[in-house]
Amino acid sequence: MPGAGNLTMAQEIDRVALNRRLEFYRDLGIKTLWSGPSAGSASSQPETAAEPPPVALPATETTANALAPQNQRIVPIQVNSPLPPMLPEDDNLERIVQDMGDCTRCRLGRTRQRIVFGSGNPEARLVFVGEGPGADEDEQGLPFVGRAGQLLTQMIDNTAAREGLAIRRPDVYICNVIKCRPPENRTPEADEMEVCGQFLFRQIMVIRPKAIVALGGTAAKALLDLKTGITKARGQWHAWRDIPVMPTYHPSYLLRPYNQNAKRECWEDLKKVLHFVYD
Repeated sequence: MPGAGNLTMAQEIDRVALNRRLEFYRDLGIKTLWSGPSAGSASSQPETAAEPPPVALPATETTANALAPQNQRIVPIQVNSPLPPMLPEDDNLERIVQDMGDCTRCRLGRTRQRIVFGSGNPEARLVFVGEGPGADEDEQGLPFVGRAGQLLTQMIDNTAAREGLAIRRPDVYICNVIKCRPPENRTPEADEMEVCGQFLFRQIMVIRPKAIVALGGTAAKALLDLKTGITKARGQWHAWRDIPVMPTYHPSYLLRPYNQNAKRECWEDLKKVLHFVYD
């Protein structure tokens, strides 16, 4: 098998996709995947085949089949509606919307009204990533249009104005980790974020912003796989691939009357990001 430095772009995309899938299984607590015997082997006959031993998931980021015995292969769990390639050639936002279609790849497709893809400047230098749509977003098909969205608009517009930056909400791009509203606005499940994460990955890779703001713990975990809470992670630069990421509080958290200190901290985070991106 070629070394990591000799992989073609297609092989690298396949490797990243497989690693993300295996990490997802490990997060769910799945320790093994069952594999079948290789084609043409004596044990391939159903009436005489012995149950094959489980193959342990790799503990490091490498392709699974490279670690499996020669007569075995890892069989990934199949989904009913397969995802498109993680990074198609000449990708763009319109193509991602087309590939998503009337998505029913997870259970959220059965309860939502509208897919909430994203909005804003498709060439934005700054991207905000939230958790998922709420009731207002589900009704209108646009992200951050409810009370939390109105606060986010004020945060962007007012902070930029105070700092002397000619930036307003339409100049940035806003989207969510998941594109469909969870019932009762519950926290998204791991498999739901895994499915929508493929489309979020492509959105960010198409826009290629100078920085990302992760709004809330769910967005920060999805982008950065943080092991700490948002309170400890906020205010510090992290990285998604080679793009700087600033985690901060979700606007819905700031709407609670007892979070006055959090409001001040979030405004400081936003000032830091705006100056980094637009100065």
